[in-house]
Amino acid sequence: MIPRRAFLASLAAAAALPRASWADAGAPAFLAAARAPSGAFTLCGLSAAGALRFRLPLPDRGHAAAAHPTRPEAVAFARRPGRFAVVIDCASGRQTARLDAPEGRHFQGHGAFLEGGTVLATSENDFATGAGVIGLWAPDEGYTRIGELPSGGIGPHELLTLPDDRSLLVANGGLRTEEGSREVLNLDTMRPNLAVVTPDRGVRELAELPEALWPNSIRHLALRPDGRAGFAMQWQGDPSEAVPLLGLWQAGAPLRLCEPPPARALAMRGYAGSVAFSGDGQALAITSPRGGEVQLFDAETATLTAHWRRPDICGLAPLGAGFLASDGMGGLFALATDGSATPLARHEAAWDNHLVPVRPA
Repeated sequence: MIPRRAFLASLAAAAALPRASWADAGAPAFLAAARAPSGAFTLCGLSAAGALRFRLPLPDRGHAAAAHPTRPEAVAFARRPGRFAVVIDCASGRQTARLDAPEGRHFQGHGAFLEGGTVLATSENDFATGAGVIGLWAPDEGYTRIGELPSGGIGPHELLTLPDDRSLLVANGGLRTEEGSREVLNLDTMRPNLAVVTPDRGVRELAELPEALWPNSIRHLALRPDGRAGFAMQWQGDPSEAVPLLGLWQAGAPLRLCEPPPARALAMRGYAGSVAFSGDGQALAITSPRGGEVQLFDAETATLTAHWRRPDICGLAPLGAGFLASDGMGGLFALATDGSATPLARHEAAWDNHLVPVRPA
């Protein structure tokens, strides 16, 4: 945790000069990492209709990105476990900075801006202790590292900025790994949780799954404007068990699970790749590239309302009243809350796991 005075000083360093906006980068609605047919890795900007706004090179396979809230700047993170994140000026196509994980750490594939874009938070793993760490960086100071704080658990993965713009919701997946490896060292003792943390106060709230579901690694998050969150999980236990892979969170309340019928639970093959609320906030969906399935739930009753089958489906984001979905064959689809899908576009790209909404101020 960094001292409050230092934290506030970093906010005051924001430049007052006019800057470019996302309109200067073609006004993309989404960011997505992809692999081109040549094998090259890229970060792409996409319109709401699935049109390509830009395609910029990455040094290796990307996972997710963080879009700056006001200027056309994206931080693209390497797939876990990764040691790099690159800052890209999406208007000029230039790489303007590179973040390297500190010694003994690796990035976990996600980051989030807070405090109006004056702080970037990154999810990290400390190899020596196994503890999760949130790194803090100052974008207006060339992405200098300005501090860190505990994530509240082991193996933090996705983190999102809560509506107050100064708190983070962190998915602590519970998985301990060694440097440069995805091998899990603590399957028998993992204990995933959701944590609310702030740079100046540290961990403010923790919410845990029931003990029987501790092998369910909490990985990805979705957030409504009212602060309600959805979380997606990946089952590390017996693959023949029909376990829920989706849940709901509200501040101050216990976690609530969305439990589909056993046949639909098994269709997900224990793996939820992405999660999103529909654009109208009434539905919550998860994808499984392993199972080739999208499942939609009522965001209030937590009941399954529809499902859609599509090979290698994973990316998911709000679009209109429904969703945008992407697959590993380059397809982009508008998905309605009744489970019907409309093809929007197909590109020469194997889309990676996530579609990241760009929300300019």
